[in-house]
Amino acid sequence: MRVWDQRPIEIRNLFNPAFCGLVLYRAMAAYEVEDERGIPFSLAPLILPICLHKPSRDVLALGTRSYFLKLVATHPQLLVGFGGRAHDMLPFTFEALGLLHQLGTVQVRPDGRLKSNAQGVRKTISGSDETQAIQKVAKFLGKEFARIGDRVTIYTTMGVRP
Repeated sequence: MRVWDQRPIEIRNLFNPAFCGLVLYRAMAAYEVEDERGIPFSLAPLILPICLHKPSRDVLALGTRSYFLKLVATHPQLLVGFGGRAHDMLPFTFEALGLLHQLGTVQVRPDGRLKSNAQGVRKTISGSDETQAIQKVAKFLGKEFARIGDRVTIYTTMGVRP
């Protein structure tokens, strides 16, 4: 990954660590509503490639009254190119997690789970329509990942290996 000021302006704008961190935080906080132990670290790399990909986000936004596994089964287009997107987004995910940790809004527990800290993050979702949609899908995803409760099932459903 390039140094910040050597990245193209488009990359800096699209994958801003603060915004990516906010998206990850929304998913983590929603996960903790269902499972107070926190989200497993291994699920964090799946959040951004789903939430920031508009076609995937649109499917999940329409199906928020359904279950994630059912949505993936009925919309196989969610899986097209997912492995590559997840691989490409990994550095941005780690950068965002590093920023969250540095700001004290997330902590890494000894058992490998990420636990959110509400201090410093607004509870209300604000911003443009698109940024709000991204955050809402992140909340849905965090809640669904917690309900599934099995990382192997989630990874297998998405067609990738950790």
